[in-house]
Amino acid sequence: MEIQEIKQRFGIIGNSPLLHRAINIANQVAPTDISVLITGESGSGKEVFSHIIHQMSPRKHGPFIAVNCGAIPEGTIDSELFGHEKGSYTGAVGERKGYFETVNGGTIFLDEIAEMPLGTQARLLRVLESGQYIRVGSSKVEKTNVRVIAATNVDVYEAVKNGKFREDLYYRLNTVPLRIPPLRDRKEDIYLLFRKFTSDFTDKYRTPPIQLDDEAQQVLVNYSWPGNVRQLKNMAEQLAVLERDRVITAQTLLNYLPQEATGRNLPMRLDHQKEDFSERDILYKVLFDMKRDMVELKKLVADIIEHGGVSVNHANNSQAINQLYRDIELPGTSEAQFTLQHPVNNNNQYNITHDAEEVEESLSLIDKESDLIRKALKKHKGKRKLAANELGISERTLYRKIKELNL
Repeated sequence: MEIQEIKQRFGIIGNSPLLHRAINIANQVAPTDISVLITGESGSGKEVFSHIIHQMSPRKHGPFIAVNCGAIPEGTIDSELFGHEKGSYTGAVGERKGYFETVNGGTIFLDEIAEMPLGTQARLLRVLESGQYIRVGSSKVEKTNVRVIAATNVDVYEAVKNGKFREDLYYRLNTVPLRIPPLRDRKEDIYLLFRKFTSDFTDKYRTPPIQLDDEAQQVLVNYSWPGNVRQLKNMAEQLAVLERDRVITAQTLLNYLPQEATGRNLPMRLDHQKEDFSERDILYKVLFDMKRDMVELKKLVADIIEHGGVSVNHANNSQAINQLYRDIELPGTSEAQFTLQHPVNNNNQYNITHDAEEVEESLSLIDKESDLIRKALKKHKGKRKLAANELGISERTLYRKIKELNL
């Protein structure tokens, strides 16, 4: 089937070469029984591609089920996937068929596969290699004929290196890797998707059509869209319902975009009256204030050096200046010690010595943020939940930061 036919059948919008390549891979692998690992950011459309593979395969008349591995508690996921016998655990009042039994002859889509516990991963590997599994609480080997399509929004190879994902399962699933491009890599498709979504929602809610002015279109296309197609669709629905002025300006559009993300990608008007700072914002402010104080003090010292010294009445003054230099040194910079020595002449002039060369400190917010995250992860030995609590952010936000900063 041609790419355009597939796009029309499954409602895929866009002309990006990366999108076409993903569709082409799905089209080629669909007639086989090969396991497929779909990778892509959250909201990029991974489940849509699992439907493409199933519907264009010989199993299209068989059952299809999508399972979110991250949403099933660790203690019950084995029962959900493979079933259990009566009395196998507290609350098992009867036997239950698992997904691999009920979907026999069809396709099972395992979303967020990286969240699957290691013990369950071992049982899944056996199903993939031999088609065999055992119900929880049973010793009887069961057989199933199920095609597995897996998906994840994390770097599985990195999870393998960290011991959180089985290497043998990774290579078994990754027979054919299928990467769904993020929306920021499909800039030519963003406005097309927006027009389609707004058209659908204005028809659904019977509201006037939505239009973007030129500046708003530029904001739309240049935004990074961390939530990808899902985020774009949600914003289109909000605009269709909430905005009275149907010609959307850039400023109106910015009101619907998360401020944290726009700060890294788009120029934004800052509201100086708002004082709801996070702990990280306060830390940055303190660091910049300290940097400014240091610059001012260095100018003072340079002026003293240039004019050949300054008259000082009390030795305590030199000690105070030296102490001030030690107090305001910033983390991550080489120590630059300036020392006011005791008078060497009758005019009570003080000599100033410069013991070390100054190393200019980076003022990049991204560098500071990256450094704080590394320190938190190191402190808690890579445990993201504890590191997130230390940083005062959610674990999901920490994970996104790690991925964005390539930590």
